Amino acid sequence: MSAPNSKRMARTAAIVVAVVVGMTGMAFAAVPIYEAFCRITGYGGTTQVADGAPTEILDRRIEVRFDSNIAPGLPVEFAPSQRSETLRIGETGLAFYRVTNLSDEAVVARATYNVVPHRAGPYFTKLECFCFQDRLLAPGESAELPVVYFVNPEIVSDLDTADLQTITLSYTFFRSADAPAS
Repeated sequence: MSAPNSKRMARTAAIVVAVVVGMTGMAFAAVPIYEAFCRITGYGGTTQVADGAPTEILDRRIEVRFDSNIAPGLPVEFAPSQRSETLRIGETGLAFYRVTNLSDEAVVARATYNVVPHRAGPYFTKLECFCFQDRLLAPGESAELPVVYFVNPEIVSDLDTADLQTITLSYTFFRSADAPAS
């Protein structure tokens, strides 16, 4: 009777080990999978990235507001150079954010972004953005950071976004995960 129990226990142990290994793997894969899902679908206000501007520019205008936030413990000032810009849907816009390192040490930081309302995420598209890579700021250094964007004309064909008059582009600057903490 001990032989069947040994086989059963070995099989149960193998299943438990496989579940633990699988769950650990899923935990490590969750963040990259979620980020890819958000980039593809625009979920949570995640904006899109494009290689070129749209060929169609509509007469309808939309206001884009600019917002900035700083993660706790990051010694910088970070703010948009302008509060808003009104442009035609499909037209390329250019906005600047200003960042200043307030510390006496170099800071490596990156900005994350989203748009509000979140349903506008699939239609808000960036051509160039300072948020695509880490930024090294020397002690006391200030920089003007550009973002080139457009609102995709398809926004007016979606019943959930057809009536939007305003979109807010929001950035949060935080210490880069690849940078040493000071």
